Amino acid sequence: MKFTKKISPRSLVAYAHDIAMAGLSFALALYLRLGDDITLYNPDPLIQGGVIFVAISAVVFWFSGLYRGVWRYASINDLLAITRAVTIAVLTFLLVMFLWTRFLHLPRSIIPINWFVLMALLGGPRFIYRLVKDRRFDLANENGNGRRIAVLLVGAGDGAELFIRALRRTEDSNYRVVGIVSDRPERIGQQIHGIDVIGGADDIAGAVKKLRAAGTRPQRLVLTKDDMDGTRVRSLLDQADALGLTMARLPSLTDFKSGVSDKVEVKPVAVEDLLGRPQTALDRGAMAGLIEGKRVLVTGAGGSIGSELVRQVCDFKPAEIGLLDHSELALYTIDRETALGWPDISRQSVIADVRDRERVIQVFDRFRPELVFHAAALKHVPLVELNVVEGATTNIAGTVNVADTCVETGVSAMVLISTDKAINPTSIMGASKRIAESYCQALDLKRGDGDGTRFVTVRFGNVLGSTGSVVPLFQKQLAEGGPLTVTHPDMTRYFMTVREAVELVLQASALGHGGNGRQDGKIFVLDMGESIRIMDLAEQMIRLAGLKPGKDIKIDITGIRPGEKLFEEVFHGAEPLVATECPGLLLAAPRAGSLDDLSPALDELAQACRGDDEERVIAIIQKLVPEYHVEDGAGAKAASG
Repeated sequence: MKFTKKISPRSLVAYAHDIAMAGLSFALALYLRLGDDITLYNPDPLIQGGVIFVAISAVVFWFSGLYRGVWRYASINDLLAITRAVTIAVLTFLLVMFLWTRFLHLPRSIIPINWFVLMALLGGPRFIYRLVKDRRFDLANENGNGRRIAVLLVGAGDGAELFIRALRRTEDSNYRVVGIVSDRPERIGQQIHGIDVIGGADDIAGAVKKLRAAGTRPQRLVLTKDDMDGTRVRSLLDQADALGLTMARLPSLTDFKSGVSDKVEVKPVAVEDLLGRPQTALDRGAMAGLIEGKRVLVTGAGGSIGSELVRQVCDFKPAEIGLLDHSELALYTIDRETALGWPDISRQSVIADVRDRERVIQVFDRFRPELVFHAAALKHVPLVELNVVEGATTNIAGTVNVADTCVETGVSAMVLISTDKAINPTSIMGASKRIAESYCQALDLKRGDGDGTRFVTVRFGNVLGSTGSVVPLFQKQLAEGGPLTVTHPDMTRYFMTVREAVELVLQASALGHGGNGRQDGKIFVLDMGESIRIMDLAEQMIRLAGLKPGKDIKIDITGIRPGEKLFEEVFHGAEPLVATECPGLLLAAPRAGSLDDLSPALDELAQACRGDDEERVIAIIQKLVPEYHVEDGAGAKAASG
């Protein structure tokens, strides 16, 4: 502790206590060594030795850090600090007395005796104080058990231990732990801070039965592990629901790192927990090599994917980042976040529409990007179905404008963000993205082994929480008391978190840009695991809210909307898979036509869009994407109007 550091009144009291204990320990050490023979010794050297020892101890204790800790939370670390301070004080005293008097007037055996006595006098009161305080909290907990939520912990690891310890330090906690279940059989029958591990995590019903037989009924199941697989979480949710329990998870372990918590609270299980997968190992070195020191432009920077791209790109320290979006509010939001989060990174925020070719050229000429992430798109399937020309203009012509400008200005690489709806599309949105893919594939194939712009296409499914997606809709409907609307009971979708999707986008970009002929024109597809039934998702979200599907909250079947597919696909049958070196990434072989064939058709499409000729636009799209078809039962645009 430094002299300049303010010390609290309690710490001053502790400091005074320790100095007094140093004097007492010296006297006790003399008595323990000499007994009644102490009267035979000259008192002056004994008194002088005591004063010197107290003075040395006072200096050592002050600088030892003993008064940074809180007695209430005395721990092994505090014991180690006391041991270090006492040892230094005793050895310093021994050295001083040897140099001064050759230790002639004191029995040398008092040195080890004094060490043990002082350790007891410093450590004992601290740990007695902790025991008293813990007992008081335990009594408070026992007296307030009726008002506290009884919880059963899933997992007998660090998370459970920290949570129980934090609860015991929190007088007004809302929870009391009544039992633990573990995935590790060897932990069953053991205890954590007096709480029994009563069974395996695969038998929640058996654990609840044991607790009820003992007179304790758990009310909530609490997950203690951060990295639990989504399938496992869904299984636990089903078990909790069948037993009438709600489910929650612990805060992050970092919330407990200080060892002191004002009030310990669990948090709701999020839908991301239900759908989560084990973290994929990423080559962050390759990602840094792609971005660090480069000028990076993100189109659609204010959108769900675009804004997360901006965040993660900034983490890799680009020389400058360009934010492009046609929405003033969206652009303002991500611009402010970037300014606050990464103040040292130069940025340019530009209001522009990718459909405006001249404006795109102006932006590129001014910013001179080296790497472009093209996330700008119209993506809401039913709305694009009702606005065909706008969808085609943005998703096709907009992509052509950005891609052509990348080639003309010498951009090193462009990354196109695509969708699984581009496979056997049943919507204008999906078909328009498939044409965008084809154009970028054709440009990349034409490049060959040259030095031109590299085009990398990344395809993935639904992003949790993105604008217009089903999860925010369900959350809004839940807040309004229902009903939740599902278009078809058998509809399934692939889901990813926005962070997971963008991490893999950057990984794919690094692999594609690193480039070899083996990857020319190919599409990176993110491994999204198992598809999720939307009806199951709706029911699980209702359960997460502590409600009963069909009883507390109804689920209405509304029918498939125009352009929607019943099942999404990851690969087209004509896209043979090619392995990648990165788990979580798959590679689809190209099936693009030649640029010479595509360009005239795209010029014709652009002309039809400018003329607002919807029928001609649809006809050209069908010609360019022969597999485009309307899903049975989805209806047509005219019928939806």
